[in-house]
Amino acid sequence: MTFLDFLEKFPTEEHIIQHFINIRYAGNVTCNHCGSDEVVRRKDKKKVFRCASCRNDFSIFKDTMFEDTYTNLRKWIYALHLFINGKKGISALQLQREIKGSYKTSWRMLRKIREAMGNKGDVSAQFLSIVEMDETYVGGKPRKGNKKNGQPQEKHKRGRGTSKIPVIGVVSRNSQQVHARVALPNKEGKKLTGKQLMAVLDEVVHKSAVVMTDEFTGYDFLRKKGKHVHLKVDHTKEYAQGIIHTNNIESFWATLKRGIYGIYHHVSAQHLQKYVNEFCFRYNNRNTNMMDLVLFQSIYK
Repeated sequence: MTFLDFLEKFPTEEHIIQHFINIRYAGNVTCNHCGSDEVVRRKDKKKVFRCASCRNDFSIFKDTMFEDTYTNLRKWIYALHLFINGKKGISALQLQREIKGSYKTSWRMLRKIREAMGNKGDVSAQFLSIVEMDETYVGGKPRKGNKKNGQPQEKHKRGRGTSKIPVIGVVSRNSQQVHARVALPNKEGKKLTGKQLMAVLDEVVHKSAVVMTDEFTGYDFLRKKGKHVHLKVDHTKEYAQGIIHTNNIESFWATLKRGIYGIYHHVSAQHLQKYVNEFCFRYNNRNTNMMDLVLFQSIYK
């Protein structure tokens, strides 16, 4: 949606309310308490309806990301428009400048939108046929240190074996969908284990799928478990061996890292999964109406 399309679709707050009614209630408002369709809109409060059956008032934005907000709905929808249109997102500082609010308000709005992006419920569709599996490590860019006491400092390490946080991901070549999970340290302090890798596979990948990985020995558990056909490419020798490669998942990692390093700069381990969910949502729904989907997923059922 272009900016001109946005202005034409949502010229007033009333247009936003009607659009949300179409998404949540399919155009016919029903009571949030008893489910009756005998409701009337209160004249003094545009967002509130009264049920003639149970005599209760209810807001159409109850149990959504708009609940208990004092921010104008047009600012909310504009923030959602900017957030979705930016391939790598938008920072809270930039949003603050755009909507002329406080940093705290902008940060909260973006957090709520990310939560809606990750609010998928149970994963019903499974990845079939061929899937690619890989892991990446998030936690800062490697930099050369300044000279200290006449000796150059060591360059920060990259990837495996560092203190960075691993993120495990799988991509289905058939559906072009991605699924990723942050692997936080376990009780033993290990950063990544075969059990964590297997848990991500079991979430979405069908047992009949062929799994393609790189040469990392951590994936040897696939053959030991015998649940999947395992094919791997040795990246120390080649990028691909015919159809055996992990190019799709590595392309997703590139977008994820450019977003984190270029837009957000730093993400804590506590909130990293929310940002991973954001980029998974963008990747999986790049050919759909993302705004309406976010509005629908913002309804906490």
